[in-house]
Amino acid sequence: MGKRHVYLDMKTLAEAKEILRARFADGPFPGKTLVGAPDAVGRVLAEPVAAKISSPNYHAAAMDGFAVLAADTLGASESTPVRLALGTRAHPVNTGHRLPPGTDAVIMVEDVHETGGEIQIHKAAYPWQHVRKVGEDIVATELLFPRNRKMDPAGMAALLMAGVFSVAVKKRPRVLIIPTGNELVPWREAEPLDLPPGAVLETNSEMLGKLVEEAGGVWIRHPIVPDDHAQLREAVARSLDSDIQMTLILAGSSAGSEDHTANVVEELGTVLVHGVAVMPGKPVVLGEAGGKPVIGIPGYPVSAIVAFEEFVRPLLGQMLGQFPPSPDRPSALVEPARKVASRLGIEELVRVKLGRVGGRIVAAPLPRAAGSITTFTEADGILRIPADSEGLLPGAPVSAELLTPLSAIGNTLVAVGSHDNTLDILADALKARDYRMTLSSSHAGSTGGLMAVKRGACHVAGTHLLDTADGSYNVSHIRRLLPEVPVKLVHLVMREQGFILKKGNPKGIRGVEDLARRDVVFVNRQGGSGTRILLDYKLGLAGVDPAGIQGYGNEEVTHMGVAVAVMSGAADCGLGIKAAADALGLDFVPVAVEQYDLLIPERFFDTEPVRVLRETIRTPEFLARTQALGGYHTERTGEVIL
Repeated sequence: MGKRHVYLDMKTLAEAKEILRARFADGPFPGKTLVGAPDAVGRVLAEPVAAKISSPNYHAAAMDGFAVLAADTLGASESTPVRLALGTRAHPVNTGHRLPPGTDAVIMVEDVHETGGEIQIHKAAYPWQHVRKVGEDIVATELLFPRNRKMDPAGMAALLMAGVFSVAVKKRPRVLIIPTGNELVPWREAEPLDLPPGAVLETNSEMLGKLVEEAGGVWIRHPIVPDDHAQLREAVARSLDSDIQMTLILAGSSAGSEDHTANVVEELGTVLVHGVAVMPGKPVVLGEAGGKPVIGIPGYPVSAIVAFEEFVRPLLGQMLGQFPPSPDRPSALVEPARKVASRLGIEELVRVKLGRVGGRIVAAPLPRAAGSITTFTEADGILRIPADSEGLLPGAPVSAELLTPLSAIGNTLVAVGSHDNTLDILADALKARDYRMTLSSSHAGSTGGLMAVKRGACHVAGTHLLDTADGSYNVSHIRRLLPEVPVKLVHLVMREQGFILKKGNPKGIRGVEDLARRDVVFVNRQGGSGTRILLDYKLGLAGVDPAGIQGYGNEEVTHMGVAVAVMSGAADCGLGIKAAADALGLDFVPVAVEQYDLLIPERFFDTEPVRVLRETIRTPEFLARTQALGGYHTERTGEVIL
């Protein structure tokens, strides 16, 4: 007779999940492998990926029509049309065609009148009208995806368009599933109508194996092990010496004399948890042996599913750097059709069928037997009854988890404001530090970032607003625009701003005075951006009228956008950061060293995601990667200014 285990120290579901998560926070991890971009779909990136080429990599017509030089159409009107000769000053193009040399705009075919080798134009075109400029979608060297990103078909297409034909992805975790029990019969070898009394078809391993596949792993089925301690111990011990990352033992996890799982785990390693205060799923065993998770899964199929969803799937997600590890279930407020009783001290998951009655969603509980797999196949939702509740009352609204996919929403930090290349590094560094986190950046300029903070629309705003009165940055603007909003200001970097120029600086641009030259075409940043404010300040000091600058009204919303405009020939010069010029191999003439800070609403400052962000920007890895971009100074990074 084997040793019996009694559930004397059951953990709550939340406690058990945290114990398992913390124990394996540092692995085991499955390693990485190189695959072709098409084969990366469904896989998780093991390294950050940067674009090799821009997309498009040439100026492309965005409409069917005629490519022209916009300047040739000035003055065109209904009464005084402009006539352009086909083949010399007007060129037929279709959508996607490369713009012919000497043209910078497309006029739609329906907006011209074609006669005898020429076209008549009744409305002037503007530069880059109906044109997809180089890098409109993707700019060479920019971060495409951070590590821990799960690739989808659209992401795969982005890789190919960016010239990235192979990527490093995480290997799929290998999970060994060991079914146990004297009564089991392999379903592939069974004749259902001839099953002897007491025999049970072994199907749980197939079910859990497919759940492992769905969660991104690879599963290996071990031959059935009888209820024998020595044989089970040998099977588990062999798995610890192999390339298996996780072992699941099916059945034998309860407290009976023939339930050997806990004893085996205890002999080979450590039992972390035996018994969780949840139904179904109470007899689960959570253990560690040889640095790997060994989990005893209850034999009843519903309990097995619950144990997988609550413990195994999150652990696989942790190994793959995915949070949440599977799509969140959508939820809805429902009303129980009748009283649902529950035991105090046990968290209960009740499967329900749902139906709409008038304006209400009514929940009808299904049988709760842990062996009734059909209660999952029939269920429309799950009600979670807390351990401190004796049940649910009829007609009292309660939230139900719907058994349909819902788009995954992770721990996303929303950043709005000025663009900076270090935000790409920060996005990747956050993923590396905490796989649950995502940084979502929206480039709206420094003033736009401050306004987003005022509206409560973001967690973080990047800002570098110069006070032209005293040369300071950000503080006076924050006090003026957000007088009643409690905020914190954290210094990120000092960075070099200057003129981004073609390689070799063929037009010899050295200062703001050169921008007024007729042979110089400028590309600007959007109004309200810190870079635009700096430019206007410098123009004022030099006495240069913005109206006399060709391209002053042509705006880009990022420094990389400015750099690619110069690289592609759309402009001769733009004001931006040195890192953008260096990234694309362009020349750079310094203009100023400015202060770039992160504005954070005070109510978010001590939250976990923002705390992780503040810690991340002070790490040696982030500082080193930032300095490697060029033009950055990090001596004060992380300093709280306000």
